[in-house]
Amino acid sequence: MKQKRNWSVLLGAAFLMATSAVGPGFLTQTTVFTQSLGASFGFVILASIILDIGVQLNVWRVIAVSEKRAQDIANMLMPGLGLFVAVLIVLGGFAFNIGNVGGAGLGFNVLFGSSPELGAIITAGIAIGIFLVREAKKAMDRFAQFMGMLMILLIVYVAITSSPPLAEAAIKTLLPDQIDLIAIITLVGGTVGGYITFAGGHRLLDAGVKGESALPEVNTSAVSGITVASIIRIFLFLAALGVVSKGLVLDESNPPASVFQLAAGNVGYKLFGIVMVSAAITSVIGSAYTSVSFIKSFHRSIERYENWFIIGFILVSTAIFVTIGKPVHLLILAGALNGLILPITLGTILIAAHKTKIIGRYKHPLWLTVFGLLVVLVMAWMGGYTLVKQLPALFG
Repeated sequence: MKQKRNWSVLLGAAFLMATSAVGPGFLTQTTVFTQSLGASFGFVILASIILDIGVQLNVWRVIAVSEKRAQDIANMLMPGLGLFVAVLIVLGGFAFNIGNVGGAGLGFNVLFGSSPELGAIITAGIAIGIFLVREAKKAMDRFAQFMGMLMILLIVYVAITSSPPLAEAAIKTLLPDQIDLIAIITLVGGTVGGYITFAGGHRLLDAGVKGESALPEVNTSAVSGITVASIIRIFLFLAALGVVSKGLVLDESNPPASVFQLAAGNVGYKLFGIVMVSAAITSVIGSAYTSVSFIKSFHRSIERYENWFIIGFILVSTAIFVTIGKPVHLLILAGALNGLILPITLGTILIAAHKTKIIGRYKHPLWLTVFGLLVVLVMAWMGGYTLVKQLPALFG
């Protein structure tokens, strides 16, 4: 019975992480890069998957062994650092949640012709409903798994109908015409950046999967999460590649919707609506849950009324979208900050991985530390570059 429960929890954490990553931005990002890089985008996906797994294993293992959430680990290293990290995560998660709510609104618009605002309200209602049930976290796990599988099935169907050049994709994945480092970093930031890095790790901790003895389960769940997100990314890439390779032009205003429509006609366009709604709602849930998990250890009342804080997070995000739309400057700043969150949080985790007061006798693998340091350095450089680049847009 315990083994069955653990598998349910491990899959729940994996799908929570994966579906948190697969939001409206993920769909657009994948399509746009496929359009610009063609089959060579396969190499970018492969490189990002390897980096993503390195990031997730570092973070989830240290959280499990220390039996503490990321903000508490940070505070043990340096008083106040945990609060700083929590503020970064919550601000980033909050800003992107506005975009996620908006993305779901657009998905409902595609499906039923309703206004994006009405779609956003329906989305909030569904997400809030999950946190009103008695066993909310189990409901969240099941919902993420169902929506994740639904997205995979629909995207696989569209990929098949678009008839992509599979041989070319396979060759260019290993021998690309060009290597786009910015695309690799963008994909890493979009898959394991910000709050997404910790979604599954915190979920496992809440479910009692912790301690050094649980590391095999933690490894399985972390790799499974990246695998699910990667499957969705790969088949969306193939769907877009099939369309682009035929010389068809994507609609710049909504590239992913254009891929679905060009590949499978009006049915494909409606399928895009379902995928968009699924991706956005699960990202809303993942963002709200993980953001609140970063502040609940600071006060007992937050932990006691965790679900109500999550509901409040969703309500405020939705209210902002419905009343003033997507605040462009806030989203630009959040995007730039997101690039800096990963090196700060991963750097903190890597230092903690070698502090006996935090992880006890556990010995963190050297290869994971080296791998993590590489990601920290590259993401810090790119995050700083992006932030400096975006400052004129913020204050201009």
